[in-house]
Formats: sequence, C-alpha cells, structure tokens
Amino acid sequence: MNNVDAPVRNTSGPAGPDARPPGELQTLLDEGTRAVVDDGDLRTGRDRFERAFRIAESVGDERAMAVAALGFGGLWVHEHRTVAGSVLLESRIRRALELLDPQSSLALRLRIRLAGEGDYRNSDNTAVLALLQQARARRNPMARAEALSLAHHCLVGPEHGALRRQLAAELVAESFRTSRRSDLLMGLLWQTVDMFLAGDPHAERCLSELRGLLAEQDHLAVGFVVSAMEVMLAVRAGRLDEAEALARACTERGIAAGDVNATVWQAAQLVTIRWYQGRVVELVPLLSEVVNSPTLSAVDDHVLAALAVAAVTAGDRRKAVGALATLCGHDLGDLPRSSSWMVTMHGVAEAAYLLDDSATAARVYELLRPYGHLPIVGSLAVACFGSAHHALGVAALTTGDVDRAVTHLREAVRQNLALAHWPAVTASWERLAVALVRAGRQAEADVVRQEMAAAAEEAVAPPPKTEVLGGADEQSADEKSEGAQSNDGQSEGAQSDDGQGQPAAFCTRLGRKWRIGFGGRSVLVDHSVGMLHLVVLIANPRQEIRAVDLVAGLTALNGAAEHTALSGQRTLDRVATQEYRSRLARLRLELDEFEAADDHRRAAVAQAEHDWLVRQLAGATGLGGRARRFPEGEERSRVAVSKAVRRALDRIAAADPVIGEHLRHAVHTGVRCSYWPA
Repeated sequence: MNNVDAPVRNTSGPAGPDARPPGELQTLLDEGTRAVVDDGDLRTGRDRFERAFRIAESVGDERAMAVAALGFGGLWVHEHRTVAGSVLLESRIRRALELLDPQSSLALRLRIRLAGEGDYRNSDNTAVLALLQQARARRNPMARAEALSLAHHCLVGPEHGALRRQLAAELVAESFRTSRRSDLLMGLLWQTVDMFLAGDPHAERCLSELRGLLAEQDHLAVGFVVSAMEVMLAVRAGRLDEAEALARACTERGIAAGDVNATVWQAAQLVTIRWYQGRVVELVPLLSEVVNSPTLSAVDDHVLAALAVAAVTAGDRRKAVGALATLCGHDLGDLPRSSSWMVTMHGVAEAAYLLDDSATAARVYELLRPYGHLPIVGSLAVACFGSAHHALGVAALTTGDVDRAVTHLREAVRQNLALAHWPAVTASWERLAVALVRAGRQAEADVVRQEMAAAAEEAVAPPPKTEVLGGADEQSADEKSEGAQSNDGQSEGAQSDDGQGQPAAFCTRLGRKWRIGFGGRSVLVDHSVGMLHLVVLIANPRQEIRAVDLVAGLTALNGAAEHTALSGQRTLDRVATQEYRSRLARLRLELDEFEAADDHRRAAVAQAEHDWLVRQLAGATGLGGRARRFPEGEERSRVAVSKAVRRALDRIAAADPVIGEHLRHAVHTGVRCSYWPA
C-alpha cells in the first residue's frame, strides 16, 4: 500500500563506481508501486523494491531507501514469515529511519510499518494504535490509510470486532483522499472480513460489491482473499467437491499473487473440507509437515490443533496427546488471540473430546464462552466451522455436563441454520443426539436423528418439482408412467374418500418424494419428517393420534414408509413398542461387549439408554398389553410435531395452493393430532 510521494532524486552527490543511473532506480520504484498498489502483484513488487533498495543504498539516496523499504513490506502485515526475511525487512526500515527527518511523513509511515510488524508477532496492538493516532493528526492521507489497514490487521482476534469495523469504515473514507484504488479495495475487504467474522447476515452483500470492483479491474492480492471466501461459502452450502476444486484454483491465484498464505490457506481449506467429509484422518501426513512450515504465521496454532484431531482419529493417541500438550503449554490461555484463535479452540475442544481430556475441555469452555455468539471463522474468512456454541457444547459434553451441552448444541444448530452452514448443522445435530442420549432423553435424540436423516435425503434429492400434476397435458411421459398406478392402487388423479363418502386426501411414496392427492389434483413433495406425520394422519382420518406417539414411533415409521403408503398402518404405539424392544435387545448385547472390554464410559451411556427404554415400556403398556398414554414429553412432542407438520404444509401449499388449503383446514396439531376431511 505504499506509493512514491514525488520522483526520487539522488540527494547525496556522486556515488561510487557501482552506482546505477537514477533513471533505473525511479523505474524500479514506479514498477514496484504499480505492482503492489494497482495490480496486487506482491511477488513482482517485492522483486522491484528489493532491487530498488540495493541501488538506493549504493548511491546513498535515503528517501529512495525509505520508499523501497516500505514497498518491500508489502500489502499485509507479516508477509515475511521466515526469521531471516522478517529481520531483513526490519533492519532496512530501521536503516532508512536513521537517515530521515523523524518528523517527516515518510518516517511516520516507516514507524507505522515497524509497529505493525512487531505488534502482529506479539499479538498486541498498542504501538500501532498509538501511531494511528499520530497519523490522524497529520495531513498525509497515505500515512493514515496505511496505519488504518495495518492496525486492522493487528486486531483480528474475537474481542476487537467493533474497533475493526470502525477502522475499516474509516479506511474506505480515507481512500477517496489518497486516490489509491488499493485503499478502497482494502477498506471494502476488511469490512467484508469483519462481517463474516461477526456472522452478519449481509456479509455477502459487501462481498458482491467487492467482486464488482474486481470485475472492473483485477487486483491479485485482494482477489486471492475473495477466492478464498468463495471456498468457505461453498463449504457452508455443503458443496464439498466444488469447494475442493475452488480451493485448488484459489491456491493457484495466491501463488500468482505471490502471497505467502497460498499454501497455508490451502491446507486450512482442505482441513475444513475433510473435516465435514469425515476424512480428516487422511491429513495426518500433510498436517505433520505443515505444522513445521516456515511459511506458517508465528501466531497461527490451528494446524497443531487439527493434527491432534486427525491423529487421534487415526488411532495415533500418542501423537495426538503430544500435539495437544504442545498447544496447552503452561496454560491454554497463553495462546495468542490471532485470526486463527477461534479455529484453534474448536480443534482443541474436539481433540479433548476424542481423548476424553476433561481438564483441557473445561479450560477451552472457560476461554471460549465469552465468544459463543460468534461463528468460528479462521483468518480472513478463509474457513468456517459454524457456531462457537458447537465447540462449547462439545467441551461441556467432555466434562460431563450433559444438560449444558444440550443447551449449547441446540443453539449451535439454530445459529448454523442462520449461517446456512449445512455441514455444521449436521455436525451439531450429531453431537446433540449424543448429548441427549447421555442425558437419558432418547426420544428427543430420535427426533434429532430423524431431522438429520430427512435433511441428508433432501440434500441428495434432485430439485423438487412444484408444478401441479393434475392435468394430463402437464405431465411428461415418465411422470405419467410413474403415476399411472400409485402404491395404494389408486389411479393418478382419482378421487379418494375417507370411508364415509367424504372427499379426502391420499399419499403415496415415490422414491424420495411423496405424491399428495386431493379432488382430482396431485403434487410431488420432498420427503421430510413432517410429511411422515402427515401421512400417518391422512391414513387414519378422524382419529386422534397423540403427538408423543408420532414422535416415539418415527424411527419405525420411517423404515416402513420406504415400502408402503402407510394407509392402514398399524397403530403407532405398537410399532414404537416393538422398536423399543428390539433396541433393548441390541443394548443388552452392547452392554455385555462394553463390560467385557472394561469400557465403563460407553457402558454407562448404554445403561442409561437401556433404563430409559425400560421405563418407557413399563409406562406404555397396561393390562393385557393394551397401550397407555405416554405421560412424559407431551409439550416437547407437541412443539416438534406442530413445527414439522407446518413446514410440510408450507411446501405443499407452495406446490399446489388448493391441496395446501384443504390440508391447512383439515389437519389439526397439538397434544392430539388428527385429519378431518370434511
């Protein structure tokens, strides 16, 4: 972000025999400035400023030395990662400062760069913020713009969100005074990063504005970060194969820009993708190499946390324990609050869970709890692991506080849905089900697993058809063939009744969809938990079915629904009872295995589920094996069923308002649910 204030001249008189013409020096400075400021070509910029510094030093041109030293620093803080590289940069800045008037704007800019480099490595911001105040008092807009951007880069921890947003907005305003396009791009980029770090629902709007500016004229460095955000968004959307292809393209763009983060970010992106693919075990060799890479930032610890998770998943407990111990050091709280801190805490929580390390989990919980409202986003929105409540829930689960774990994981599901981070939603569902089982709330765990199954099925299903299929001229040949005879023997478009001569809806299963028919009309709707509840109600018109029965029998019903339209389905309490007894038999076998292996923790979990099922069966049957009402969980079941049915009705109404209107009036939900055709 450095520019030449005025043409650089040799102000020190004749130079030695190796001095080069002043014209070459000016050309190198101009080319370096164009490369960094206009094109975002950091590699070319470093080369030109490196050569310019050597020439300026040889001819004794202190001003050119200062400009070259600034340019050699680059666009970001800490571009020179190796010890030798960072020492070289700082020595050149200090050398130039010795020769300049300390009150000059150029000297201030050098001090700002020096402070930014030091503060970033020390996870501090004191020096750079103090110099920002000095820059604000000066009339040099370039000094202010550089101070704003470098200070922002030193404030990427989770506790500085409000201050970062203030600096980014100020930088955008300052860009119109510097007239440097890179300042505007950096201001908008920092705003976009801040919005993603805060989980702002409008972050992609800011990203779209940035994309538009880059479409007008590319900037390699800023474009590289934008391409990394595209990878993150593809992961959130669950398009993991596409995300992997985008990550490869992103790496190529980073290499072209000469950004030191190109390969580091590729590793972070691959960790995220493999994490949600359940293939993190494959990354042990890569992570073992990257963790010692000299291009890894001095304040970045997320690779070590990922290595701990990958190692324990691969069965290498020794490597995992060692990685976790290295991270924790004297105290986990000593880790720098860098841009990767939240991701590191997420990895530590997961590793502690897999290693059953309750002490580390408790410390993670303590440190992360103030930031539960934030998403876990790494670096400049390069990777996202969903809501911080997920890591808090996992940590609580590890410490044995299952009720607190359930609370956090439910909130994680809610926040992940708000982020549209579908793999994270599934991950939080999975852990929520585990927490519910450990809390002895098996019925709720079953509901969660059904939500997971429905979401997974919808994710792989083809796009839903929402057209009305009532008219023959609106159907394709395949649809006519498929719908000519439904599973319950009804012809497509035939009128159904409820056994009392009243027109009634009917449902049939067709692959991953349901065909809902009424009054000569029919429509295809995607499978969901709510559709299963509707199918049971429609198959049993004018019969009240308790919401707890719908919930309790969902697992068995879903299996049966794969092969039948469920008309004439046996009562739910019998199906649920049979399912519970089968599960009890499996649990008894598991208990024997766990006890034989001295696996007391898993045996305790299985025993808790076993005891809960026994209590449910004892309360569900009376004299002669007749079903009893379920006395527990009525309110939870009422809410769950009502929400699921309402979502299903919304889908049906969107596809066919006539059928939707009929079902809205005919289907009643509550503690008792029913379908009344007329």
